[in-house]
Amino acid sequence: MAPVTPFNQLSNVEQAEEYADNLFTGRHVRLRPLQQEDLPYLEQWWFDPSIVVLQNHTVLPRPEGGVSEQFALWSANKDTDAVGFSIELLETEEFVGHVTLFGRNSINQSATLAIVLGPEFHGRGYGSDAVRLGIKYGFLQLGLNRIELQTWAFNTRGIASYTKAGFVEEGRRREAVFFNGRRHDEVIMAILKEEWAGRG
Repeated sequence: MAPVTPFNQLSNVEQAEEYADNLFTGRHVRLRPLQQEDLPYLEQWWFDPSIVVLQNHTVLPRPEGGVSEQFALWSANKDTDAVGFSIELLETEEFVGHVTLFGRNSINQSATLAIVLGPEFHGRGYGSDAVRLGIKYGFLQLGLNRIELQTWAFNTRGIASYTKAGFVEEGRRREAVFFNGRRHDEVIMAILKEEWAGRG
C-alpha cells in the first residue's frame, strides 16, 4: 500500500483523488459509512460475553436498542467531535466491525479510539488494519496530534494489536476494574502524529 500524501501537500487532482481513495482503504479492510443492516450485528457482538468483558466496566445484560443508538450517533459524522465507520473486508465486502474516534478536543488536538470486531474475525489482522486506518484518518483528516485508548491489562490480544499499529503504553490505572473476583489494571496507550509519521 502506497503512503498517503498529506492533504496540504497535494498539488493536482490525481493526487487529491488518490488521497481520498487511500484514506479509507487498508491491506485487508475498508472503512465505510454505517448501514442499517450493520446494527443487528453490533447489538449481537456488543452483548457477546467475549466482547463485553473487554469493552465494558461490568458484565450486565441490557435491553436491545441502546447499542444501535450509540453506534448511529458515533457514525452520523455530522461533526468531528465523534466519527465512526463500519469495517468491511476488501475482497468480500463482508461487515466485520466498527471503529470510532470520539471525544475530540480541538484545542489539544486529541481524541480516543475504540474498535469492536465480531468474535469470528479476531486474530486475522483485520483489527490492526482498521486501527491503522482510524489513526490515519485522525491525523490526516481531523488534524489530531494525539490518539489514545484505554483497555484492561488482561486484554493481551488487544494490546498486541494496538502495539502493532503503533500505540505505546503510557501508564496504568492500578486495580481500576473488578472482574471475576479480582482487580485488574487499566492500560492507557497513545500514539502521537510524529511517531505515526516516523513509521513510514
